Formats: sequence, structure tokens, C-alpha cells
Amino acid sequence: MVDNVVIVGGGTAGWMTAAYLSVTFRDSVSVTLVESKDVPTIGVGEATFSTVRKFFDYLGLDEREWMPECDATYKLAIRFEDWRERGDYFYHPFERPRVVDGFSLADWWLHLRPSDRFDRDTSVLAALCENHRSPRYLDGTMLERDFVAEGSDALFRATPEGGSTQFPYAYHFDATLLAGFLTRFSVARGVRHVLDDVVDVAQDEHGAISHIVTAEHGAVDGDLFVDCTGFKGMLLNKTLGVPFESYQRYLPNDSAVALRVPTDMATRGIRPCTTATAQDAGWIWTIPLFQRIGTGYVYSSDYCDPEEAERTLREFVGPESEGLEANHIRMRIGRSRQSWVHNCVAIGLSSGFVEPLESTGIFFIQNAVEQLIRHFPGGGLDDGLLRDAYNRQVANVMDGVRDFLALHYYAAGRQDNAYWKDTKTRPLPDSLAECLQQWQAKLPDQETVFPHFHGFEPYSYVAMILGLGGLTIRPRPALANIDDTAARKEFQLIQQRARQLVDTLPTQYEYFAHLHDLPAADRARM
Repeated sequence: MVDNVVIVGGGTAGWMTAAYLSVTFRDSVSVTLVESKDVPTIGVGEATFSTVRKFFDYLGLDEREWMPECDATYKLAIRFEDWRERGDYFYHPFERPRVVDGFSLADWWLHLRPSDRFDRDTSVLAALCENHRSPRYLDGTMLERDFVAEGSDALFRATPEGGSTQFPYAYHFDATLLAGFLTRFSVARGVRHVLDDVVDVAQDEHGAISHIVTAEHGAVDGDLFVDCTGFKGMLLNKTLGVPFESYQRYLPNDSAVALRVPTDMATRGIRPCTTATAQDAGWIWTIPLFQRIGTGYVYSSDYCDPEEAERTLREFVGPESEGLEANHIRMRIGRSRQSWVHNCVAIGLSSGFVEPLESTGIFFIQNAVEQLIRHFPGGGLDDGLLRDAYNRQVANVMDGVRDFLALHYYAAGRQDNAYWKDTKTRPLPDSLAECLQQWQAKLPDQETVFPHFHGFEPYSYVAMILGLGGLTIRPRPALANIDDTAARKEFQLIQQRARQLVDTLPTQYEYFAHLHDLPAADRARM
């Protein structure tokens, strides 16, 4: 019987795991989290995508409860700047294209070309991003009632793979503040919190972990150990010797430098999207929180050194970067060959990581914790089968995201220096190369994307291919023989609905100023 779980490492991964376990098992499983007082978290994982809402719903947390404490804002899309060419931008929104006469509106767009902007022609959310709008009215009402059915009032708890509705937003938040919030949440529900350094990891005669040894609290025993120790992989990689499989040949960016920039957000405004701005050796993220900007340069050390990267980032930010301490990060891109070996499960960076281009770090954690619950061992003969199934699912998720990110570089129209030219000749995963052959004749669909769940649906591939502009995709021949009246009407309806929402929804700053109970005079400065 497995009834004693020990989590080694805190941060977002550790405390998301602790919170999820405490809510799921309540008093039937003991949960202990051991973290050092002196090891800082990386703390740049501030953007998410829309499945993360189900994590908070699962915990029973209302947005009004946790968002103000975590400096959080809404995210409706990712805005890609300068990826096709300098001066160009487009959105990858959390919005599936509508279907007209059996064909996606994306197919109709490729056939009719109502304008040169796929995102604006097929998406309401693109207009909301352009105009800094919140997806909720000041009274908390959603922009569309269709999304309420799977909200926090549902009779059951949803998980990342559950539900059919594409929810229109995710979140930006301060990862350090979120970890602190989840610490308090978890401890209040019985999680034992040990602040101490792990000085040794003991194994039994079969190679499983029997206990960890801490500097001040001595031995901490457990039935199942969760490795949330970050890139160093203290339990899974160092103690158990599980090899790491690099994605570096497909995704060359291996470093980042980050800044936390205090900003007058009332004056600047809060665009409801993450922005990824292409640079000479990678790209810069911009994440607007309620009181500051999170920003960082993700780059390849083969094309740029840390000093140049920091200089580029500070020039990008401008005078607000003066005097701010930069956080330099060396990233381990890839995944552990198995994330669960013996009685040790790695979650977070110790399991695997890809660059944060599509905000997948938090998603990897959420998926891993949810899968851990589904495959939780009982101490019997089936435990090995459960471990194998867990490892397959986690590996498929990461490999699928690897393919999706590799597409971003291969399909980008930009080719103005060695870094961007090399994105066209770098090796591709076999699974992606096979898909690319099929996409020459038609846009990606359910049959022609990575076949296993990885968080991204075909519409995301479509949004990137049509936005990046580096691939030639032909429209479906059948559309030339079908009356296009309904499709043209649908394009018009999208523009009408977008204008209505822009006219009636508050700005993001207005909405969160209201949520933070700021004086009325301070809510309308933007």
C-alpha cells in the first residue's frame, strides 16, 4: 500500500504537486514536501495555456481568490513579432476556427483570402488582444456564455484531457507568488512542510529509494518519492542514473537571461497575451503582470554569449532595465528517458523541459501530476504496468511539444542571418517530417498532427503555419466547387462580434484594478 509520498523540492512543480495530491487523497495519503531554505527557484515560468484553468478548478480555487495574490492577468493568445519578417506580427489565439459547410474556416480563408491576416479574419480574440480587452466584464461575466458550462460550478473536477470546449484564456502570474500561495493552501490541508537541505539519498537492495537524509531533520521515509529538484534531477538522474535524452539537435536554444521589470501598468496597459519577439539568436518573451513585466531572452549559445544576450535584452526593455539584476539560466532541453523509475517520479524540470515558446512548462507539471493520480501505485503486481503507461504518456506529451516547437523555426519566414537560415537546414524529428509532407496538400487536421495528446490541437498548427509564412500550403481543391456565400458571411460575423466585444468589454487594467479594489480614479487611467 502506498500511503506516504515525499516531494523533494518546492517551487511551482513541488507545490502544484503537493496541492493536487492533498485535494485528491485528503487524509488517506500522507504528503511531505522537503525544500531547501537556500535554493532559489528559477521563477520565470509566468505564462501558461488554457488547460491550466482546470488545475485551479480542480483545487476548488476561484480566480478572485488567487489571482490578486499572484499578480495575475489573463492571456488570450501568444503574439509573435518579427518571425515572418521584421515588422510583422500575428496571434496564436486560444480559439478554434469555426466550421462552415464541413470545412474549417481556416480552409476557407486559404481559399478566399479575405485579407492577409488569418488571425484577424478568423478570430475574435485577436481583436481583444489588439485592444487590450479583458475576457470578462467587471461583474465577472464571461465574454461568451458557451464557456460557463465547464466552469468551476461543474459537478465534477475537470482534468487537462477532459472537456470539449476550447476555453478562451489562460493566465500570466508571478511564479514565486503562486508557489507561496500553494504552500499556504497545501499546508492548510495537511501537507507537512520541511525546510531543510537533502544531504543524502538512500536506496534499498532493489535500487528503490528507501529514504532521504536531511541536514537538520534526519531521515525522511516514504513509499513514493517525487523529484522536483529542477534541472539537476537529484533523485531520478543523479541517484537512480536515469539518462537524459536531449532535444538539442532539433531545438538549439539552450540559455536564457531574464529580468523582472517594475512598470506603471496603468499607463502602459496590459495586453492580454504573451509576446514572443524574434531576435538575432533566439527570441524575447514579454509577459504583462498587474504590477510589472516579466521578460527574458531565450537564445542559443552557439550564436550568442551571455553578455551579448543581456545587453540585447536591456536594449529591448529600455531605461526601465537600469539597475535591475539579470537572472542567467542554462536550460536542459529534452526529457529523462523515463520519468518514473522504481518508486521515484520526476515532475517539472527534472522530468523534462523545452524552451518556453508556447508556455508549456506549467502544462508539463499539470499533466504529470494528473497522470500520477491516474497511475497511482497500490503496491501490487500491477505497479510496473502503471509505471510503463505513465512513462509512455509523459514521453508522448513532451515529444509532441518538441515537434510543435520545431515547426515554429522551420516554418518561420525569417532568414536574415545565420541563426534563422540554419533553422531551415536543422534536422527535424521524423514524426514532424512525415507531417510536413502531408501539409503540402492540406492544412493540418486531426489525422495529420502528432497522434498523441500533447496539449496542442490541429488549429494551433494551422495558426502557426499561416502566421509564420515560411511554408507553401495549397487550398483544398473541393472549395473551388462549393458555394462560398456562407463562408463569406461567417467572416463578416466574426468582424461584427469582435467590434461588439471591443466596444463593451473593459480593458485588462480596468478589470484587474476593479478586482484589486483600487480607487475608481485609478481604474481608468489606461
